Parts: sequence; C-alpha cells; structure tokens
Amino acid sequence: MTETVLESRPDINANLSADAIRQQDMPTEEMLVNMGPQHPATHGVLRIVLRTDGEMVLEAVPHIGYLHRCAEKIGESLAPFQFIPYTDRMDYLAGMNNNLAYALTIEKLTGLEVSKRAQYIRVLFAELNRIASHLVMFGTYGLDMGAFTPFLYAFREREWILDMFESTCGARLTYSYITIGGVTDDLPDGFLDRCAEFCDYFEPKIDEYNDLLSFNHIFVKRTANVGIVSAEDAIRWGLTGPCLRASGVRWDLRKVQPDTSYEEFEFDIPIGEGLKGTVGDSWDRYFVRMQEMKQSVRIIRQAIAKLRDTLGDVLNKKGKLVKLPEDDVYYEIENPRGQLGFYVQGNGSQVPARVKARGPSFCNLSITNHVCRNCLLADIPAIVGSIDVVLGEVDR
Repeated sequence: MTETVLESRPDINANLSADAIRQQDMPTEEMLVNMGPQHPATHGVLRIVLRTDGEMVLEAVPHIGYLHRCAEKIGESLAPFQFIPYTDRMDYLAGMNNNLAYALTIEKLTGLEVSKRAQYIRVLFAELNRIASHLVMFGTYGLDMGAFTPFLYAFREREWILDMFESTCGARLTYSYITIGGVTDDLPDGFLDRCAEFCDYFEPKIDEYNDLLSFNHIFVKRTANVGIVSAEDAIRWGLTGPCLRASGVRWDLRKVQPDTSYEEFEFDIPIGEGLKGTVGDSWDRYFVRMQEMKQSVRIIRQAIAKLRDTLGDVLNKKGKLVKLPEDDVYYEIENPRGQLGFYVQGNGSQVPARVKARGPSFCNLSITNHVCRNCLLADIPAIVGSIDVVLGEVDR
C-alpha cells in the first residue's frame, strides 16, 4: 500500500517517510479526559478537563468549587476573633500563616498594638508552618513523580513540627493560635530548646532530600523544561510566592512590605535559576521551596535568640472587644503559597460589613490552561503538582 501511494503521489510524498505516510492514513480524534475530582495525580478535589489528541494535551480547564464553604460570607456574620478558626480551614496546610494574615488586617484597620514578644512568636510559628507546608509539597510531589520514599521522610520531619504546635496550642492542623492582638498563650517551658534542637536536626536533612529527589536523574527528566512560565507570564497571570520567584522575579513581601518585625531578620530570597533546565520550569518551582526551607531555619534561629531576651505579654485583650471603624483596609502577607490578602470593611460595629480574601492558590491555579497546552498527558501531574495548590483556599 505504501509503495502504491509513493508511485501515485510522487509530488507530495517524495520527502516523507513511510511512517509519516502511514500516519496520514490514520486520522486521530480529540478526546475529553476528566482528571479528578478524585484522582491520585490531583491535589485535593480539583477537576481538570483535558482536551487531548492522543498523548498531547490541547487544553486543560480547571473546574473548582467542590470545597466551597462560604467563608467570606461567614466572616461578615462574626466578630473578627470568631472568624480566626475559619481562616485555618482555607489553606489547611498553613493555618498559622492564615491566622496571621487576618489578624494583621484587623490590627491595621483598628490600630491595635501587638507586643514585641508576640511579634517574634508570630514569626517563629509562621516560619515553622512554612517548613511544614513545603515538606508536604516535597513529599506529595515525589509521589506524583513515582517516588514514594520522600513522602515518608517529609512526614517524619513534619510530625516534629506538629508536635511542637500541639504542645503550644493543643492542635495539630487547625490552630487558631495567632489571633487578634497577638497569640493566645505564651510558649510552654522548654519550647525554645526543642525548637533549636529541631533546627539542628532538620537543616542537614534538606541536603539529603536534594540528593534523594531534587537531583535524581528520573525526577529531573520529568520536571526540567516542563511547564515553563516566563517572568512576564508569571506577572501577567498574577502568580505570587514560589511560583513567581521560580520564574526569576525576586519578590517577597517579607522583604518588600515587612510586618511583624520581619525587617529585623536576615534572610535571602531564593529564585529560579534554571539549574536543570529553563528558568521557570516545574523543577525550579519545586527547588525554590527546598531553598526556602533553609531560609526559614535561618529565620527561626534568629527568632529563638530574640525570644530568649524579650519578655512581656503576648496578647492585647482588647482584640476581642474591638469595634471596626467606618473604614476599610486591604492587607496581605507572604504565605507559603504566595500572597494571602484580606479586604475588610468596617461599619462601626464588631462585625465587618464586608470580608474578601485573595487566595494565592486561586490566582496561581489560573495559569493552568496556559501552561499545560501542547504538553504530554504525563506532564500534567508534574505541572499541577509544582503549582502546589490547596483547594480549601481556592474554593473558600
């Protein structure tokens, strides 16, 4: 059959191989593939509808809302200190950071003062939770790429952090520890010593993780030069956090807009450098988080030193009784996944008239269709996993 075609159409087929001619005679058909909302390669209840042509992905449309709980509307029905537990349920892997974002927003609106000791405790717990969050990304991303061992190592170290959280506030996932006016309780006896011991133990582990997964040949092949996001696209699509910095943009609110005494701490801002591929690829988005864990350890050591020399109350009790002026404020902080911001409008009462959240996972997820086009089906878990979304924060 091939010889007949070659003889009858020499003008068209002269430069084509037999395989190419055979493929011309086999028309393909596009197919819609549902990935999720219950799928081992998606994080949480995310559904992505893929339009495929064979193994090629032509379009990837995220469908969200499976975890929608009306969080913002609830915030318009409660006093600010009562809404703190609901912020834990947004990015449930970074509850301390969520508490901090909303507490700072209310404090900016009302002018409520927070003691220096409470500020240092906030920094300490925000960075511990940043490490815990990145450890989950490290472990689950390894699972996405077919490596099971990193998952076990990541959760082993994360347990140490959760044990410290539990010893302080009694909770391991949803804390409500950072609240309006400071933190609910002072640190328990021996906490700083245990925290310093954790830093000494954990810091060398990051290099082990890099040897185990980051520089693994198969892992690099699966993630390098996959899902490339340029700096221009990252800014255009509103990416923040590690997803933005991985594209080479050195932007971190802890440096640009320091709060909670972050201006007193020394640390660097890791960015994507294209060490294994192109700047802004999936490997860069992963590796920026690995580097950030080292910087968080550096900040925690400084916070421990400051807390040993700083005494005082840790909670301004006016936070429970504060009335919101007839004004509004928008404030955001650097969460593990990017910039988490709250807009709060007061009306003179204890209950806000309007509450609006700007979730980094929601904005980072918006680039999915753009970055997943014309990639292979097997690349979808690598790309979506590198964005590291939490659906509680996406849906709210």
